[in-house]
Amino acid sequence: MKKWLCLTAVFSSALTLVAVWTFGFATVPSTVKLENAKVRISEVVYAPGVARERYIRPTDQVIVFLDDCRYERTDSETKEKTIRERKSGDVIFHHKGEDAPVLINQGSKPYRTLVIELK
Repeated sequence: MKKWLCLTAVFSSALTLVAVWTFGFATVPSTVKLENAKVRISEVVYAPGVARERYIRPTDQVIVFLDDCRYERTDSETKEKTIRERKSGDVIFHHKGEDAPVLINQGSKPYRTLVIELK
């Protein structure tokens, strides 16, 4: 029984890895640090080479970069790719309803941001 359970776990993990490599997308891990009626603050970790999927911003957002980083941004309309670099402590603002394009961490280690969503 233990043998089959271990084999199933290994097979499932391998299949997940193949899917991530094939499609280039994975869930970007985030941890909610604070949430109340007015704000939600999440720490988001961007692994090297993993794409953050495109989405439409559900709220106004303030993004604080906790680490120096370099990432590729793919414009959703034109498909133009640009490289952006941010320093630890940099802050940017995005409006509700804006397109959040595909981003890929170009660095060799993960970087973190705080996403502050204004409700």
